Amino acid sequence: MPIILQTFYDGSTVVFDRGRFDDWCVYLHLPLKKRYAPSDTEYFTRLQQLATQHGAQSLYNDYVEIYAQTTAKIDSDVLTLILDVAEKYQEDALEIAIWFTVIYAGMVAEENKEKAILKKRIKRLGMYQTLIEQIDPKIAAHFSRGKKWRELDELCKTKGF
Repeated sequence: MPIILQTFYDGSTVVFDRGRFDDWCVYLHLPLKKRYAPSDTEYFTRLQQLATQHGAQSLYNDYVEIYAQTTAKIDSDVLTLILDVAEKYQEDALEIAIWFTVIYAGMVAEENKEKAILKKRIKRLGMYQTLIEQIDPKIAAHFSRGKKWRELDELCKTKGF
């Protein structure tokens, strides 16, 4: 049964539902569109584009504020925080709130994966690479594939998380 994390003023929703592997698949349902599971590449690309207007460091700092409060449980205070921090992005507030909510849901899902060692840190690495290092979002989205967790752990530590 789907768990609605957030319904936005335009009718968009972010939900958890059954995916191929578990009940932690994140779906986005936009008005007049079919529900789908957004890819890391999709939201990394869009946030990198939005960073040209709003500043990569600003978006990253807001993401880190959300990251710091993320646990394995859905927290209504974090969902409210997302809406609050997105407001400063004015005409892009809705889109940024949606993408931050999708990423938040992805981090909650990572925290709930039994065999995930790096947990939410893997999303932070992707956000850091995309926004701070300006790595191509496709590369950042697939960067961890085939790498050993210890290698990724060390890389995260060198970047301060």
